[in-house]
Amino acid sequence: MMLLELLGHTVGVAHDGPAALEKARADVPDVMLVDIGLPGMDGYEVARSIRADPGLREVFLIALTGYGGDEDRQRAIAAGFDHHLVKPVDVNGLQSVVARVGLPAKQTAAH
Repeated sequence: MMLLELLGHTVGVAHDGPAALEKARADVPDVMLVDIGLPGMDGYEVARSIRADPGLREVFLIALTGYGGDEDRQRAIAAGFDHHLVKPVDVNGLQSVVARVGLPAKQTAAH
């Protein structure tokens, strides 16, 4: 997440699914990096909730997971994620994905 800050993005952190949703609703981010293994509500549930909320539907969702098989990617996309990254995240890969979103350096949130 320090990389995103170094690139000029504002980064917020939540440590569980419900807190991630609350934080996103309070200050809508352009991008959310969501760990699939969040406590309280997994990343798939967070993604579905984000997509169901009219105020958050445009948020670019990136799944973070330890699993990188085709089924894992398909499950993430089906839940509403726009992109799927496997941990440990490659710094260049993350930078590339965020750059493709075409964001100004201001509103990237990590959850």
